[in-house]
Amino acid sequence: MKKSKKNKPQEDKKITVEKGTEKEAVDKEESTLSIELENLEERVAELEEKNNELNDRLLRRAAEFENYKRRTENEKDVLFKYAAEPFILKVLPIYDDLKRSLSHIDNDNLESVRDGFKMIADKFTQVLEAQGVKKIDSVGKEFNYEFHEALLQQPSEEYPENIIIEEIEPGYIYKDKVLKHSKVIVSQGMEKEEEAEVDKDENAKE
Repeated sequence: MKKSKKNKPQEDKKITVEKGTEKEAVDKEESTLSIELENLEERVAELEEKNNELNDRLLRRAAEFENYKRRTENEKDVLFKYAAEPFILKVLPIYDDLKRSLSHIDNDNLESVRDGFKMIADKFTQVLEAQGVKKIDSVGKEFNYEFHEALLQQPSEEYPENIIIEEIEPGYIYKDKVLKHSKVIVSQGMEKEEEAEVDKDENAKE
């Protein structure tokens, strides 16, 4: 018994429709995948940009913290280095008074008192030097505003101009810091004194 050929065109048409539908589905899927890929690439780019921003921000924060840490360590070092400064400033006037009292004892009957004062002064000097405190050299030295404070100027035959001829009040250095400037009298030199006298005489003649 032979099969009928009347249904073959319909079957071919059906197959063609199915192939067309399948192709459309594939095209649609590829289009969807392409869009999703583009969205994914954009998302990756956004995440990379945010990641770079976060890295930059993290690096800045790390640098700021390092600077803060270094500044804090420096401040701590300075604090420890000069921790005894308030105490020394209180002690120095007593030390100066003791030295002045010692210099005013001249009588032979007070020799033992002088020795006692000298021993105390020497011990006091050792204590201060152990703390890093040293007296500023003044008399005979050239005037230096970083260490000396000039109270006045005087003519001097012994010293040239700008040399300290007398110390009124001693100054002190604590390690590398000036605690107290020496108060001094500075030589103005005989040449200036002579010039002043000449000018005075000439003005008187006029």
